Amino acid sequence: MLILLGLQYILWTTSIASVAYLYLYPWVHGCGFPTRDESFDPSVSIWRVLSAQIVGEEKRADTRAPFRLLTLGDPQLEGDTSLPNTADGYFPTLWRLPSDLLHARDFGEGLATLRNASYEVVTRELPAKFQGLRKQVDLFGNDYYLAHIYRTLHLFTDPTHVTVLGDLLGSQWIDDEEFERRGWRFWHRVFRNGQKVGEMVTNEHTLEVLGDGKDWDRKIINVVGNHDVGYAGDMTVERIERFERLFGRANWEITFRLAPSSPTNEAETELDPTLRLVILNSMNLDTPAKDQDLQAQTYREMNEVIARSRPVEDHTSGTILLTHIPLHKEAGICVDSPFFDFHDDEDGGGLKEQNHISYDAGKSILEGLYGMSGNPDAPGRGMGRKGIILTGHDHEGCDVYHHLPINEDMHARRWNATRWGDAKSLLDEPIPGIREITVRSMMGDFGGNAGLLSAWFDSDVGEWQFAYNTCSIGVQHIWWAVHVLVLFTMGFSTFACFFITLDTPRALHSGAGHRQDGNIVKEDAVVATSGSDSPKLLSRNTSRKQRTN
Repeated sequence: MLILLGLQYILWTTSIASVAYLYLYPWVHGCGFPTRDESFDPSVSIWRVLSAQIVGEEKRADTRAPFRLLTLGDPQLEGDTSLPNTADGYFPTLWRLPSDLLHARDFGEGLATLRNASYEVVTRELPAKFQGLRKQVDLFGNDYYLAHIYRTLHLFTDPTHVTVLGDLLGSQWIDDEEFERRGWRFWHRVFRNGQKVGEMVTNEHTLEVLGDGKDWDRKIINVVGNHDVGYAGDMTVERIERFERLFGRANWEITFRLAPSSPTNEAETELDPTLRLVILNSMNLDTPAKDQDLQAQTYREMNEVIARSRPVEDHTSGTILLTHIPLHKEAGICVDSPFFDFHDDEDGGGLKEQNHISYDAGKSILEGLYGMSGNPDAPGRGMGRKGIILTGHDHEGCDVYHHLPINEDMHARRWNATRWGDAKSLLDEPIPGIREITVRSMMGDFGGNAGLLSAWFDSDVGEWQFAYNTCSIGVQHIWWAVHVLVLFTMGFSTFACFFITLDTPRALHSGAGHRQDGNIVKEDAVVATSGSDSPKLLSRNTSRKQRTN
């Protein structure tokens, strides 16, 4: 009994500690959005959250950035394409066995048919069945693992906006029925209570106020990825349309103004700072494209965004680009090196796969969208617009600084990328540059990662400032282990309580006795001789005094 109680204590202690970590992991890791006064010190975020509860919401609002973007990369929901093929049903050999036996010519052939069928079922079909069941459970658990990341971080970090940086689903080749099924899982499991950004917002260039109460913290800004619609050589109007119907437009923009109550001084009100979000389909920037009209539409929409931009001299405007494929970098900067592959000529010869967009496509973003030419005679001395770029695709993640080095020959200058940790000295040089963060995937194999981007307007320098933290729950096996441990603990405790309940009366019944009228009464019958040769059976309640007398 003591062993069972000890095991229960160990199991419940471990279970409670595991559950506490799983559901409080943002606090355990000190995860939080960078704040205005501690933008590069994420380790104190947990204490800031706790102190905010003490000093009140008003003080908390003074330090929090007005724009806080929860960034999630590449969930890649799998589905029926990852399950064993069941077109012939489960155990087809068993269903064919009666017919095969009837057509056997003799007993020996029938025995051989039975032996072959048994071998086929045991070695191929039965393992395939178990593999299918295991994969179905894995898909179910993966949905709720991803949902746990979104739900927990949303609760503890309090974002103003949420984005998923492409590859929402696991394959662009699935049919419409499977696409709808995975879309249902996306909205009803992983991002339950999340909302698609409506067409009233995405179809027009809108201007809204940060924190205006329009439920932007519940809207999911979905970026299209290659596993959603394919690369340029695979992309079709039909794939774009079904993505946009379920998840939102592939190319759009929105501009936010600071709320009147958000500035810390009157100077910000006079400057009228704005923050622009640009969502771009980067799979359709390089060639050859399967649908050139579709590619032309992407470039046309990108040019419209550039035309609506504020002048490059106006630093009160900040631009955040959300796209899927990262910009070009030399090999060795990130895990993924530059790579392009193309379909065969008989398949159209289009772009089949890429790790980065091409150098020229990236240059059109840096010099077109952000206006960074590096020409000191150009408007704004060629330094361009303030902003930051967020991408996905490279599951390992990356953080770089794109810059245009100083060179006497303006035409020989080429954009370079340096790891962000090594780029501090470049920030002080009079050269144009911008930070690009490739957000590590939220899939379990990559630690269930999420990015936390803060943006605020610094009235002292008259520019938008950006800061970024990450938060990781750990591999998906942690999520599974905690829930299995809790279920096992509950089952073991139920068995232990049942066993102890059955064993308690037996233990009490076999005890030495009990007290009655100050005497110790024995429960067992004894035999006394009372001086005679014939034995005499005493009562079960005979006291020790009577026996000694």
